[in-house]
Amino acid sequence: MPPAREISIMTLKSLTKDAIGKDFVSDLSVQDYGKKPNIDGVKIIPLNLFVDDGGAMAEIVRLDENGNVQALPEFKVRQSNLSLLMPGTIKAFHLHYNQEDLWVVMPYDRVLVGLVDARKTSATYQNSMRFVLGAGRAQALYIPRGVAHGVANVWLQPANMIYMVNQHFDPENPDEHRLPWDTLGDDFWEIKKG
Repeated sequence: MPPAREISIMTLKSLTKDAIGKDFVSDLSVQDYGKKPNIDGVKIIPLNLFVDDGGAMAEIVRLDENGNVQALPEFKVRQSNLSLLMPGTIKAFHLHYNQEDLWVVMPYDRVLVGLVDARKTSATYQNSMRFVLGAGRAQALYIPRGVAHGVANVWLQPANMIYMVNQHFDPENPDEHRLPWDTLGDDFWEIKKG
């Protein structure tokens, strides 16, 4: 057996596929780091997060003189809501014919977001997106009408989400059209292992 110093020098050298044992080589894969599909009109808007030794402050939304969101000039906030997602919760999928959403997840929370473009004339029809909001980042997510959306808390702590919409909720005539939670497969909302 070579001395420890020789072993450590050997581990610094590049390996080839032939250097991996047959018990492992058939299970090897490479994670896809390529650009993920997008959906026309969906926007992830970075927010300013100011951190100091006493905590943090994030600017959630800035309105112009007409009450429109500066980052989305055509979006006028008509109602704001707070949603608490308990661990294990899946709220998916639904879409709106008229309503647009602007979601903000607290940087100290995290939720799994799922989107699918249901607009038949869209260039990104049937594209789906899956990503995490929160998790140390201050961001807002704009979801246009016709894009089915859902959210899940697959972690162990409750999570808070603030969302703004461009119309008032009407329980007599709700603009909320549901699709099955597993529209994108029953494993879509699971934490990916590996």
